[in-house]
Amino acid sequence: MAACGKQSHPTHADANNNGFYVDAGQITYQLQISRELNPYSVEDRGYLVGVSAPQPAPDELWFGVFLWAKNQTQRPATTASSFDIIDTQGNTYYPVPINTQVNPYAWTPTTLQPLQTYPIPSSTAYYGPTGGGLLLFKLNISAYADRPLLLQIHAAGQARPSTISLDL
Repeated sequence: MAACGKQSHPTHADANNNGFYVDAGQITYQLQISRELNPYSVEDRGYLVGVSAPQPAPDELWFGVFLWAKNQTQRPATTASSFDIIDTQGNTYYPVPINTQVNPYAWTPTTLQPLQTYPIPSSTAYYGPTGGGLLLFKLNISAYADRPLLLQIHAAGQARPSTISLDL
């Protein structure tokens, strides 16, 4: 139900949640898509521009999480800058740094004005096939056996992270 123009969203979303909303602090997030990225694919190569980390080892893979965010408050609010993925065995994976000066898809913490969204509507990430800002992870291939994966969004001022269940 909506009250005073603000919808309430949970702080946890289960698998098969593409399009599901979750609140983290003052920002509402939506998982656009999450998937393994293939560096030999024409589309996926563009997501890996500006990555200085070494290529994945034979037992690793690139995994992209594409998020959309909206400030549903009446004040400016900043999107999260801290994320991680945890598998069912307790392994924790952190985003790989991406040079935001050369990669138009890379997630960039941003202060959003009231009702403003990220990625901004005039951006490549917004109009791209994923419709979201990229968080890039290097996962061990054992993650296929250790599903579901949980994306944790650590919002400033929030005691516990908000989570989105991911599936490979």
